[in-house]
Order: sequence, then C-alpha cells, then structure tokens
Amino acid sequence: MPPGSISQVLRFVPPSNDPNLLVGTRTHDDAGVYRLRDDLALVQTVDFFPPVVDDAFIYGQIAAANALSDVYAMNGEPKTAMNLVGYPDDTDPALTWLGDILAGGAERCAKAGAAIVGGHTVRDREIKFGLSVTGIAHPDEVLTNATARPGDRLFLTKPLGTGFVTTAHRARKCPDALLTEACASMVELNQSGRDALRAAGGAHALTDITGFGLAGHLLEMAEGSGVQATIRLGRLPLIRGVEPFIQKRFFTRASKTNREYVAPHLQLGPSLDGRLLEVFFDAQTSGGLLISIAPDRAAELVSQLQSRKALAFAEIGDIRPWKAGQPHLLVES
Repeated sequence: MPPGSISQVLRFVPPSNDPNLLVGTRTHDDAGVYRLRDDLALVQTVDFFPPVVDDAFIYGQIAAANALSDVYAMNGEPKTAMNLVGYPDDTDPALTWLGDILAGGAERCAKAGAAIVGGHTVRDREIKFGLSVTGIAHPDEVLTNATARPGDRLFLTKPLGTGFVTTAHRARKCPDALLTEACASMVELNQSGRDALRAAGGAHALTDITGFGLAGHLLEMAEGSGVQATIRLGRLPLIRGVEPFIQKRFFTRASKTNREYVAPHLQLGPSLDGRLLEVFFDAQTSGGLLISIAPDRAAELVSQLQSRKALAFAEIGDIRPWKAGQPHLLVES
C-alpha cells in the first residue's frame, strides 16, 4: 500500500485510550507495544507479501526476516511467531512450494530464537507468506521512530538497492551474482544492529527500511520527532553490483509513490546525482535498521557493528532542528 494511503486507512481505526498502550498507530511505527507490567511489554507486528525470488526456501527466509525485523526495530526480542499463508492449493494440490517456504521461515525464526506456535492459511490465487510476531521489551527501553534529537547521527545497517534487484530478477535481467548478494542482505536478521546499538549505550530513535524506502521511513522519523533529517547521497551504502541496474525500467511502482509521498516535505541540494537520488526512494525488502544516535556514541556504534559483521555501518546523515515552514527532509550530495 502506498505510504500516503496509510493515514486514510487508519482514520477508520478508533484511537485507544488505554494507558498501557505505549506505541499504537499515531506515529506509524514498526510495531505496537503494550505494557503488561512495569518491567515487561509486548511487542506485536505482522507482515507478509508475495514472492520476490524464485527459490521458495529463500523467499520464506526473506519474508520471515522482514517480519521479525519490526520487533528488532522497537529494540525488542522476538519470542513467538505465527505463519500467515495465502496459497493456490486448488491449482497445486501437492503444495510443491509451500513446504520449502515454511521451512525457510522456520529457519529464520530458529535463528532469532522465536518459536513458531501455529498460523493460518487461506486459498489465494497468488502465493503470500509472512509472520505475525510477538516479542518482549522493557517498557523503559522501547525505541520508536518518533524520538530523534537534533545533533544525532544517522546510521544504516544494510545496503540499499533490493528494489532494483528484485525488479530486474522478475524481468530475467539480473545476474546470478547480484541476486545472491541481494538475497544475502534480505535474509540477514537485524538482530546484529539491535545488539550493536545496545552495546553502544543505546540510541534515541530507531526504525527499519522496508517498502516505503529510506525516504518514506526517514520522513516518518523526522515528522514524528519534529526535526529535520539531512541525508548525504554519496554516503548511502549500495548492494555490490547494483549500480548498472539503477535505471528507469527497474524502478518499482512503490518508488514512484514513495517519491510522491515525500515530495512536499523534501528539499534537494544542488548538483545531486540523479541515479543515487533514486536509491533514496527505492522500496526495500527486509532492509536494515536506521539508527538515530547521539554523536558521542557514534564511534562506539560503528565499532560494535563492525565486530558483529553487520552488512553496513554507514553514517548517512544527521538530525537538525526544524521550524514550521521548513522541509523535514534535506538531501545533499
């Protein structure tokens, strides 16, 4: 669903006045958080989508990693998961793909330490798979996308470009080596990034980069926090080998809607590389964590990301004060 449509949908959802609901729908955060007691909160999320690759096992891994990521993006710990499946069993009664999909999802859940406790399946003409995930966190340690502070540094923990790669793959134009590189990123759990920021002493704000792209998710962070976020295109980490595929025929429909969504809140600096700007809007699948952290903890965060072999540990920008009438996003070269 285009990012601009989310608010239209949420207007039909009555707001909750429950004081124990710590994170609901107001900030478009990655997951909901509900306080059970003073030292324990539930973190709940759900995510599913059609296949992005032809290998059923890897697709299952990607979809599971993507769903689990929302718990990590709240600084939580995944504990249980339920499979969500749409499958054309009337045209594939042997369930040719389904076993491998579920096996891939189970492998990622096991890696995350989350137990699969069941699920739900419906007949669908198009295959869809994902998870409903429940995690836990200490209420005082929950991180949201709405608490970035002026002076913070912005870090990204995975390279960008999966939208270009998966589109090229569907068009049968993607080299095997590039697809392998992208899949390695998409199946990677964001646990390492979450652990790194904890070891660095904590962050101010946190989110993960998925379908709204870096642009859309950064806008949600900037608006929710009442700040301006500045991005430097030349610092964006890219999937190795993706550069030749940053071209119009491999742009996703979501990239267009992401651009339209952020346009009223975006200021572009001079002499920008137009191709790199498209990376800013590119819709990601199972992308990395976007961390807003105090400058005196930035060096330790990089050290911790390096020691945990994070796929990227790129400082891509910073957070600045914002005044009414100013854009929330500033992109520089």
